[in-house]
Amino acid sequence: MQNPLTTGSSVFRNSVILGVFAMFTVGLIAVTQQGTAERIAEEKRRVQMSALTQILPEDQHDNNLLNDTFTVSNSELLSLPAPTEAYRGREDGEIVAVILPVVAPDGYSGRIDLLVGIRANGEIAGVRVTSHRETPGLGDKVELAKSDWILEFNGTSLTMPAPENWAVRKDGGAFDQFVGATITPRAVVQAVYRALQYFEENRAMLLQLPQEEPANG
Repeated sequence: MQNPLTTGSSVFRNSVILGVFAMFTVGLIAVTQQGTAERIAEEKRRVQMSALTQILPEDQHDNNLLNDTFTVSNSELLSLPAPTEAYRGREDGEIVAVILPVVAPDGYSGRIDLLVGIRANGEIAGVRVTSHRETPGLGDKVELAKSDWILEFNGTSLTMPAPENWAVRKDGGAFDQFVGATITPRAVVQAVYRALQYFEENRAMLLQLPQEEPANG
């Protein structure tokens, strides 16, 4: 007959071992997640910095873009799910461009994250896609590494092309679509146009211009 004391001691010992193993496993997972999160954050920062310098090269500003930031809140025009950092480019302290985060929520495979650089005169300095899940070989041509399509936005503005031409050619607009893929470029074109609208509506705040005094009646 088995000794109850021996049985109880064995159960207790096994419970302790399981408890220690569980704590070790949880700790290992936590450390792994923290390390992974740090690597993801660092990679995201690297991609962001690369996009910023492509949009506004170093010879077009004299400040550190990553350190000259401000927060833009969600708006219908930018489609941001939460307040997000935007960037200002300066020369001798004067703002020469802003780079806005914009989301195209209606890509073929869902959300497309963009950075849209707009010069103080309202012209596009550059556009870059920072995140997407579009189909390789088709929708992923929004990446500069895959095609130069995204460069079509350089130098455009709210009035050039005319508002009715801010669409892909299939819809009667001025921008190319991809062979076999229209939804993705259509979504990006509309997102960039909305960014220009946001800039125009918030120009004084974005460029830190003095507010106009109300006229005396």
